[in-house]
Amino acid sequence: MKMRRIDAHQHYWSLQRDDYGWITPELPVLYRNYLPDDLEPHLQDHQIDGTIVVQAAATLAETDYMLELAASTERILGVVGWLDVLAPDYQEQLARFQQHPKFVGVRIMIQEMEDSDEVLTPGYFHAMKYFAEIGLPVDLLCKSTQLHSVVELLRIVPDLHAVIDHIAKPQIAAQVYEPWKSQMAEIASNPHIYCKLSGMVTEADHQAWKREQITEYIQHAINLFGKERIMFGSDWPVCLLAADYDEVIQLLEQSLDTSFTEEDRAKLFGSNAASFYRLT
Repeated sequence: MKMRRIDAHQHYWSLQRDDYGWITPELPVLYRNYLPDDLEPHLQDHQIDGTIVVQAAATLAETDYMLELAASTERILGVVGWLDVLAPDYQEQLARFQQHPKFVGVRIMIQEMEDSDEVLTPGYFHAMKYFAEIGLPVDLLCKSTQLHSVVELLRIVPDLHAVIDHIAKPQIAAQVYEPWKSQMAEIASNPHIYCKLSGMVTEADHQAWKREQITEYIQHAINLFGKERIMFGSDWPVCLLAADYDEVIQLLEQSLDTSFTEEDRAKLFGSNAASFYRLT
C-alpha cells in the first residue's frame, strides 16, 4: 500500500468568526480567510495526500469549526483542537470532541503564558496526567526561552504522548543555539516525545533568511529525535510571513543529509505523523 504524504501542521481560519485576536490588519499577508480551496493547489503540487489542521484560536467554538471543515473534505486527516483545561468540565469537553472521527489531539499554548511555569501548576498538571493516562496526542507550543518549563513538565509527567511544535521556536534570526540545544536534547531523551520540523522560517529574518542559517537547527533536531520521531509541517499560512509553501518544503528537503533514504523521507513526510496521531 502506498504510504500517505502528510503535512502535519497547518491552519485554516475565517476572519468573520472573530476569535483570531492575533490576526490583525498589521499582518496583511494573514489578514484574510484561508480555507481548504486555498491550500489545495499546493497539496497537489507536492503530492500531499492530507493534513493535520491545528487550532489557531483558544476557543472551543474554533475546534468545532475545524471539525466541521474536516467533515467536508478528505484532505483533512485530523484536527488538533483546544480545550479549556482549567475548566472543571474539560474532560467532558474532550469527550464531546472525541465523538468526531477526525479529532486527534489537543494543543497546549505555553507560548501564550506570561510565565511558562504556569504549565506546572495543579490545573495543568492534573490535565496532563490525565492526557498521559488515556494516551491523548498533545501538541506543545512554546518558545525556546520557555523550554525549561517543558523539561520540568516532562520530568513530572514522563509518559505524556507529545510533540514539540516548530522545533520549540529557537532564536534563528539571532543565531542563538544555547540553551535550546541542550534543553531539546533532554526533551528528546524521552521516547514518547516527537518534534515537528515546522515554523522555522518565521523565526528567521522574514525578508532575508538563508537556508544555511536554518539547516543546523533542522539537523540538530533530527539528530536528537531520530528519523522515527520527526514530522514535516508547513505551518501554512503563517509561513507566508517569510516563505511560500514551495520554499518551506524546499528548505527542509535541502537540509536533509545524504543518509536520508526514501524510507526515511516517507517517515518524515507522513508515516511518523500517522503513527503519532494514530490515524487509521
